[in-house]
Amino acid sequence: MAMPTASPSRNLRRLTQRLAIGAGVLAAGPALAHPHVWVTTKAEIAYGEGGRVTGIRNAWTFDSSYSAFVTQGLDTNGDGKLTPAELSGLATENTTNLAEFGYFTKLKVAGKEQVFGDPIEPRMAMDGDKLTLSFLLPLKTPVAQGRGVTAVEIYDPSYFVSFSLSEDADVARLSGAPAGCAATVTRPKNESAKTADTAKPGMSEAFFEALTSASNYGVQFANRIIVACP
Repeated sequence: MAMPTASPSRNLRRLTQRLAIGAGVLAAGPALAHPHVWVTTKAEIAYGEGGRVTGIRNAWTFDSSYSAFVTQGLDTNGDGKLTPAELSGLATENTTNLAEFGYFTKLKVAGKEQVFGDPIEPRMAMDGDKLTLSFLLPLKTPVAQGRGVTAVEIYDPSYFVSFSLSEDADVARLSGAPAGCAATVTRPKNESAKTADTAKPGMSEAFFEALTSASNYGVQFANRIIVACP
């Protein structure tokens, strides 16, 4: 598949399919690899009045190959640098397009899955050769955590995108949380298996392309943040 020459669609899944095939970032040969995009994540759980959970602010840093492809043609002043202003349109488009994938984010409070409103405050920034997208996912209805736990899961059900929690100390932050609340992170047990070998029986690209947001394949790679309060 040829690389696009102008105004490529930057929908995360459709774009990365073209990136993987057209740019040749995957290993040559009869067996391709899965996933196609690698993202390092951080999350901030926001609390409001009365200790209610109000939303999640995601920060996703994309691998250098995706970052280079998706930012083609965005350096409008030609100075060799990409500013948040030059990236603002891409940030809004990518964040909006993530709705069909549920923003790859699930939030449960006291065991009940919560519903997000439309994302706000989309922003992108380049740091070296990697692009970071941040956005706030507000809850449609803020909810009191009480003595239950708040649990955040970040993963792609179809494992097209590989999400890994950052190793930085601020990987899981709390904003405005009641006193005594603390966050812990749980990484997938098989996180070391970064690539699904499509040479294995039943693990072809067709297998993965048939997976949808309703699939449960990717849950084995889920990253979890658990917040407990006294």
